[in-house]
Amino acid sequence: MGQGSSHPKPFPGDILEFPRNKYFSHFGIYYGERDGVPYVAHLTCRDSETKLLLFGRALKSEIKLDPVELVGQRYKVRNMLDEVHPPRDFYTVVKPAIDDMMGRDVTFDILFHNSEHQATLFRYGLKKSTQIEKVYAQILPTWKELFEKKKL
Repeated sequence: MGQGSSHPKPFPGDILEFPRNKYFSHFGIYYGERDGVPYVAHLTCRDSETKLLLFGRALKSEIKLDPVELVGQRYKVRNMLDEVHPPRDFYTVVKPAIDDMMGRDVTFDILFHNSEHQATLFRYGLKKSTQIEKVYAQILPTWKELFEKKKL
């Protein structure tokens, strides 16, 4: 995940990646412009008191529509699964799904339902998080070794 600030011209339905730190990024779906202001739909925690930090969960999260610049000054278009999964049509499938989800409670879970999972679910109809897969690739060999030695 690069840290560049290219500000490419996104198209409605594109996945936008907002780098947060060396390891993780925040993701959303480019929604289009309203009065000349570009917007992104993204999964966000609206009530920090509901976070269960030990488990990486926030029980009261929601899909929110925010100006792109409010979500992050740096972003890039990252339609990472286009070569293997065709993107769904924005106007007939993705936009109505976003509009339907806005304002509803959604459980955020860092491992199973984070902003990247939500963005890929909107664009492709499947949940996938490459950043979490990278974490799993690092920890699974260690867990396997501990399990085989009966220390886990």
